[in-house]
Amino acid sequence: MVSGNANGVANGTANGSAKDQVFLVFGKSGWIGGLIGQLLKERGLKFEYANARLEDRSEVIADLERVKPTHVLNAAGLTGRPNVDWCEDHKLEVIRVNVLGMLNLADLCEQRKIHLTTYATGCIFHYDKDFPQGSGKGFKEEDTPNFAGSYYSKTKAMVEDLLKEYPNVLILRVRMPIVADLTYPRNFITKIIKYDKVVDIPNSMTVLPELLPYSIEMVSLIHQQLLHLSVGLQTVAAAVCILHRCSMFIVCVCCRLREA
Repeated sequence: MVSGNANGVANGTANGSAKDQVFLVFGKSGWIGGLIGQLLKERGLKFEYANARLEDRSEVIADLERVKPTHVLNAAGLTGRPNVDWCEDHKLEVIRVNVLGMLNLADLCEQRKIHLTTYATGCIFHYDKDFPQGSGKGFKEEDTPNFAGSYYSKTKAMVEDLLKEYPNVLILRVRMPIVADLTYPRNFITKIIKYDKVVDIPNSMTVLPELLPYSIEMVSLIHQQLLHLSVGLQTVAAAVCILHRCSMFIVCVCCRLREA
């Protein structure tokens, strides 16, 4: 379920120990980047946030040379505000960050034999005639993305196709992320309870308190050569498939339990 190259271990470190790991995290101002930093701090792992924007190759080089990481965790990207519709009118900006910037980072890490984990998106697939809703037929990692209904999704699918040539890259697809804090505005459940109408279809939802710790553990095992990965690119999303109305029902139950 994961990707990478057993020979593409960070900085060429054979039989590395957990103590000599250094993480460089991109996306310090974002939700997932902030959560990653909290986890690394709680575990006593050495890390620093990057200062560079992905599209600025010279600045990315400067961060890599400054920190000298064994692992890079990328949670940076351009989704648009207030939502992905912003990307439809800012296509060049989206290309620079989500395509050119992502390739910048992957390429510079590969040149230095640094393992790169990037937290991407699962919003590149949808139900169609080949994958009808209710059929029980799911997507495999090697399936070609079939959703380009937003420019954001189009760029993310485009860059995934290119990233598969890099043996040092692990892609984790995040879809409708869920956390326990129902007050956080980017929590999917927090968002959906505010809608007047909800399209009720089965959807993959990523449980961040599961995915993020697992992702850190995976790259740590890669570094210690306790986890050997196959050559090539695959993806994984720590997710549960659930109907939207069911997620709202869960919220109602949790609120009642808190009141009790």
